[in-house]
Amino acid sequence: MPVKNDTYFRHLKPAEKDYKRSDSGGLFMLVTKTGSKLWRYGYNFDAKQKLLALGQYPLISLADARTKRDDAKRLLAEGIDPSVERKAERRDARIARSHTFEAVAKELMDKFEAEGDAPTTLKKKQWLLDFANKEFGKRPIAEIKAPEILDALRKIEKRGRHETATRVRSTVGAVFRYGIATGRAEQDPAADLRGALITPTVTHRATIVEPDAVGALLRAIDGFEGNAAIRYALRLAPLFFVRPGELRKAEWAEFKLENAEWRIPAAKMKMRRPHRVPLAHQALSILRELQGITGGSKYLFPSVRSWHRPISDNTLNAVLRRLGYDKTELTVHGLRSTASVLLNESGKWHADAIERQLAHQEQNEVRGAYIHAAEFWDERVRMMCWWADELDRLRDHGRVVKIRA
Repeated sequence: MPVKNDTYFRHLKPAEKDYKRSDSGGLFMLVTKTGSKLWRYGYNFDAKQKLLALGQYPLISLADARTKRDDAKRLLAEGIDPSVERKAERRDARIARSHTFEAVAKELMDKFEAEGDAPTTLKKKQWLLDFANKEFGKRPIAEIKAPEILDALRKIEKRGRHETATRVRSTVGAVFRYGIATGRAEQDPAADLRGALITPTVTHRATIVEPDAVGALLRAIDGFEGNAAIRYALRLAPLFFVRPGELRKAEWAEFKLENAEWRIPAAKMKMRRPHRVPLAHQALSILRELQGITGGSKYLFPSVRSWHRPISDNTLNAVLRRLGYDKTELTVHGLRSTASVLLNESGKWHADAIERQLAHQEQNEVRGAYIHAAEFWDERVRMMCWWADELDRLRDHGRVVKIRA
């Protein structure tokens, strides 16, 4: 029988039924009725006739198929079943893929999502992981050493992003700790890099804490003549001192005006815990006025462009700029610091009650659980009423009073 060549197999055409065309040594091509050309190797092992798939033509050429056949014959000569060896190789490859840094990081991100991390939080974590994945994501996590991680972090530092480098190190460490817990890593080399990075300069949120300056801000807000919903949002921001995202996404269904309470669901909170805001009579008055304006919307502060969406992230800060406060002086988030400083300096309120109202996460987990469980609700109600009165006092302190002649 003449030796067949690549041209022979290339010109085979599909028929009404699948058919085979042999090459040599047990190698043959299966031509399917749909036109696929598949290499197969037939052999006997342990008194059984078996088949080994070698790939599809022309991706696997005739020469490649013959090489694969010869490799299988060598295994048979050693008493190894090629099909069993193929399955073992695939299993090992699958395990190897699941042991890469990128695969372990993906599992950890899935865990964070299942635990209820906010989409914005997940996005930030993935953004940090992308720096690491770019450098060593495809490498087995157990083989990655501290110098390799440091080299990746140095590249971030060279761009002046010291804070980002520090956060990437922390996030990479979380992946290694998860790898240790799941048996794919033995240590966290990122932990060995503490002190090796440039310490970032801490920049606090721009805020104002001088009482006279706070009063001037409140008067400036009262004088804002733009969009009504935005004006009310700015008036409520210092009263509530919640995070900007929690304020702008506030929904009427969350407010129990008859109980003087705003209940924010866990899904909207940074720490994924439900939060309550006591409503002083000043807040209730503002809310009832606002209800007559935006009560037909789902949101307290709907966008100018769409009644079905809240105002954007930058809306309130943009208004502060129009009022004369640049980003180094004040941000809406900075109003949380304003409240924190002045409430603590008053000496009237328990520090834990203030922290609970700020919905801060206590670093000590045991103490954090205590603060969350304690709630301090009665004290917080009194505190928020006092705070609203204090803001009124600060606002009126510098107001010019007209005297009739």
